[in-house]
Amino acid sequence: MKELVTIEEWKEVLEKSKEEPILVLKHSTTCPISTHAYSRFEDYETTMPKFWLKVRESRPVSNEIEADLGVEHQSPQAFILKDGAQVWNASHTVITANEINRGLAENNLN
Repeated sequence: MKELVTIEEWKEVLEKSKEEPILVLKHSTTCPISTHAYSRFEDYETTMPKFWLKVRESRPVSNEIEADLGVEHQSPQAFILKDGAQVWNASHTVITANEINRGLAENNLN
């Protein structure tokens, strides 16, 4: 799992999603719900690349994700990226292995 700290890194991840599906998590370091979601995301076993960012500490990156994906910001928030776009997202307590698996299945990515 790699942390995104710059807009350039985010743009590289978005571009890389044109080659393979990618998981991304927006994480708030001050929210207990986000801490639990982060733990579930970190423990999620997959061969897909996983990236995350700290929303407050990397606010420009978070804002760029919202603008690029056209999905209103929430925290915590997880995305499956494919072909340079989000094909699934979830927030708060919905960020679970079962829901990620459902998002992958709905998009024929598993």
